[in-house]
Amino acid sequence: MQPRSAPARRQRGVVLMIALIVLVAMTLAALGLIRSIDTGQLVAGNIGYRESSIQSGDTGIELARNWLVTNANTLDNDNSTFGYYASRQDSVDITGNATTSNSDGVDWGGTNPTAAVKAYDAGSSNDGSGNHIFYLIQRLCTFPGPQSAGGQSCTTATVSAVGSTQSASDYSSQPIYQKEEIYYRVTARIVGPKNAMSYVQAIIEM
Repeated sequence: MQPRSAPARRQRGVVLMIALIVLVAMTLAALGLIRSIDTGQLVAGNIGYRESSIQSGDTGIELARNWLVTNANTLDNDNSTFGYYASRQDSVDITGNATTSNSDGVDWGGTNPTAAVKAYDAGSSNDGSGNHIFYLIQRLCTFPGPQSAGGQSCTTATVSAVGSTQSASDYSSQPIYQKEEIYYRVTARIVGPKNAMSYVQAIIEM
C-alpha cells in the first residue's frame, strides 16, 4: 500500500503583497526625489532673477545720479515728472510695507495712483534681462527751497571748494574755500521676470 501524499498548501500571495508594497514605496520615493529636484531648480531660478534685478538697480542709481548732475541748478524745488523731491519726506512709505494706508506710499509706475509721491519710470534695462527700472530722488532737507532759507535743515558734508589762496597778499589771511554739499537719497525699484522685485538705495553727495 503506497503512502498517501500530503496535500499541497494553498498559495496565499504573501510574496505578491510584499512586492506591491515595495513597488509603492519606491514610486513614492521617486516622486519625492523629482519634486525635490524641481523645487531646487525653482529656488535657484528665483535667486537668479533676484540677483539680476539687484544688478539692474545699480543702473537705476546711475541714471538718477546723471539726472542730478544735469539738473544741479534746479534742485531747490520738486520735479515730480522725473521723480525728484527737494525734501526728505520722512513720512513716505517707500516700499508700501510699513503702513496699510495708500496715501503715504509711492506710485511706482501706476502701482499706487492715489499717492502724492511719483517715481520716475526709467524703462527696461539695456542688459537684456527684461528688468524694469523706477527711481525716486529725495533731497535730505526739511522742505523745498534754498539751503539758506530760514528754518531749513539739510544733511550736508563740508568739502573743499574750487579756489586758491595764491592771489592773497598773505596766505594766512585767506582761508581755503569750503562749501556744504547736500546729500540726496536715491531709491531704485526693479521689477523683473516672474514678479521678481528688488529695492536698491544709495546716498549721493553733491
